[in-house]
Amino acid sequence: MRAVLIVNPTATSTTPAGRDLLAHALQSRLELTVEHTNHRGHGTELAQAAVEDGVDLVVVHGGDGTVSGVVNGLLGRPDTHGPGPTGRVPAVAVVPGGSANVLARSLGISRDPIAATNQLIQLLDDYRRSATWRRIGLIDCGERWAVFNAGMGVDAEVVAAVEAERDKGGKVTPWRYIRAAVPAVWGYTRREPTLTLQLPGREPITGVSFVFVSNSSPWTYANDRPVWTNPGCSFDSGLGVFAPTNMKPIPTLRIVRQMFAKQPKLTFKHLITADDVPCLRVTSTGAPIASQFDGDYLGVRETMTFRAVPNALQVVAPPAKTVSDLH
Repeated sequence: MRAVLIVNPTATSTTPAGRDLLAHALQSRLELTVEHTNHRGHGTELAQAAVEDGVDLVVVHGGDGTVSGVVNGLLGRPDTHGPGPTGRVPAVAVVPGGSANVLARSLGISRDPIAATNQLIQLLDDYRRSATWRRIGLIDCGERWAVFNAGMGVDAEVVAAVEAERDKGGKVTPWRYIRAAVPAVWGYTRREPTLTLQLPGREPITGVSFVFVSNSSPWTYANDRPVWTNPGCSFDSGLGVFAPTNMKPIPTLRIVRQMFAKQPKLTFKHLITADDVPCLRVTSTGAPIASQFDGDYLGVRETMTFRAVPNALQVVAPPAKTVSDLH
């Protein structure tokens, strides 16, 4: 089996020793080429080259941003009029190397790079017997693929603030996200909601403050603690939607408390939630609003459409867990 290992050497939790261990372990089982990213977007370029070269597997050692870039390089720009990606696409394996590692953890991959390496070797051995990979759905955002989440509003403003700090040389940590999130959420409590949410079979919902769209659950992680928006959402279902219509301080604090709860109960009159949604559209009636996908800042947009694309990507991961297994 021909494979490419794409490593982001500047990712938060990658180390030279861990990278060498991973490469050595894979070389004993695969016809392996090792590539290191050295500029923004390089992971996408390397993934495009892997498709052109006809490799069977792409292993990513980095954070969620690197993984998302690789997936977009493998699949190319979404076709909003078609059923999903076409042509031969390599399978994707992830060995966590970032700070949150949302995708890997949601797939059941250990957050420890060494443990994840051993897990990957076992999964490769299992594949030799079954010759099948697990498949997951993705989010078609119109111009990009989101692997696990996207959003318009406060989450994107937090991502933009963290990216600005990273560009100055700051290290990305959960604490930095929290420091960016507190003023962003507080700012939204004093804003008039400007978003309109359109869900299939329903009248447009106006007066929405922000919208989170998810492809799995949890939404993200704060160190070891999962942060929930749509606990019933999974890679095997449609999209999860989370959209508050009231950002007053007390109601907002109640929502946040449940997002961090071990058994969240996100049933509030001022919160719209929906699971297994095939598609949705979000439109700003005011100025264009900050948008993000997979924790990367996309810029400001007036309108975005999100579409669930089932079975879009082959991944090297354990079998899917049920929601009850995750709590």
